[in-house]
Formats: sequence, C-alpha cells, structure tokens
Amino acid sequence: MRDHQPSDSQPTHQSLESSDYPQPETESFPEGNRPYRRIPLGVLAGLSAVVVLTGSATAWWTWNFATRNADSNKTAPATVQPSPVEPPVTNVPIESPAAQVPEPQPSSPVEEQTAEVYWLDVNAEQLKLVASPVSLTTEQPDEALKAVFESLLQGPSESAAFSEIPEGTELREVTVESDGIHIDLSENFTVGGGSASMTGRLGQVVYTATSLEPEANVWISVEGEPLEVLGGEGLVVDQPMTRDGFEQNFAL
Repeated sequence: MRDHQPSDSQPTHQSLESSDYPQPETESFPEGNRPYRRIPLGVLAGLSAVVVLTGSATAWWTWNFATRNADSNKTAPATVQPSPVEPPVTNVPIESPAAQVPEPQPSSPVEEQTAEVYWLDVNAEQLKLVASPVSLTTEQPDEALKAVFESLLQGPSESAAFSEIPEGTELREVTVESDGIHIDLSENFTVGGGSASMTGRLGQVVYTATSLEPEANVWISVEGEPLEVLGGEGLVVDQPMTRDGFEQNFAL
C-alpha cells in the first residue's frame, strides 16, 4: 500500500458531507481497481432529516402565507348605518273644490187631459146622462181611467146630478188593452134597483170609460167574472159594449 502525499492544492468547494460531517478514512486503490464509494448510513439519515425539516418549513411558510392572504381577502363586516328618522307626516286636510251640483233640467210640462164623468140628470123626465169634466195630470191611459172611475164611485158633488151606482161599489181593476178597456167592479155594482136603475148605472160605466176614446170597446166584469146579466129582471149585457150599442139596446 502506497503512502498518500498531502496535496498542495486545496479544494475550492467543500461538499456537504465533508463540511458538516466527519469523513471516514478510505483506502486508495490502483487506478482501474477502485471500488464504488458507499455512503454511510449516518449521512443518509442526516440528509433525510434535512429534507424533512426543509419540507416542513416550506409547508409551514406556505400555510402561513395562504392564511394571511385569506385573512386579508375577507370582507370586513358592513357597517349598518342607521337610517335617518323621518318626521311623522301630519295629515293635512285637502280642501276639495266645491262639488259641481248639476243644475236641475226643467222637465217638460205634462199636458193636462180632460176626461168626463157621467151622471144622471135629476130634472129630466126620463134618465138622461150628463157629463162633468175632470182634469187629469197623467199621460198613462190606465192611470187616467183609474182617476176618472174613482171620481165616479165617489158620487156627484152637485145637487143637480145623481148616480145609480150603489154606494160601496169599488173599482177592482181597470186596464187599457189592445181589444178595448177592461173594467172589473165589486159585487155591490149588481145590488138593488129595477130595470131603469140597472140601465142608468150601466150607461154611466160605458160612457165614463170611453170619455177619452169614444169609439173604444168596453169589457165589464164583476169580481173577475164577465158580466152577462144585470139585476133581478135579467138585463142582458152583450160584451163588448160600445156607446152605439148601448143607445140601440137601452132606452134612457
């Protein structure tokens, strides 16, 4: 074995192994027969410890840096500013303009009609019908005839006239229809009197009913039933009745 002479030249860099850990003495072999260098276990253990420590430090630094960045990126809690308190609103009554009251439109005046109520003349030697005018303020035919018959059933106000229609007779209904004037009277209309009285009261009804339309037909019923015979003597009443038919069949 040859003796090794110390080299005058110093290595410019020391390896990690030679600087930090003691280097074991190795044997030198002739060139071409040099064996492979084996790394001691202690060196390997040291290197592993360094790697672990270095990795841990790097991981800690990375975690700390990420945590700081996360904290800096957190949004600061919003500060809730109290909303200004508005003063209470006082309801001030608003004066509305004066309501426009529509002026009443003048209604067209209703033309008065004049109808006639028929009585019997006291001074005549025989039965004679006399007319007494009645003013009407309605244009409805049914209402007009109703007003006329109410005056007829109340009796005359003049002493020169009288009525053969018995007291207590009531008007049950009066209507104007397409076939003529329909009159419905109560049962009292047929009570008492002879043939002259029956003829007079029948004439009063027919002429009063046709005072607005002299040519109209008149249909007379008692308690809702058509009048066919009037009085105990059997005065036959042909329906419908007219003024001309009455004058031809009944002599006053």
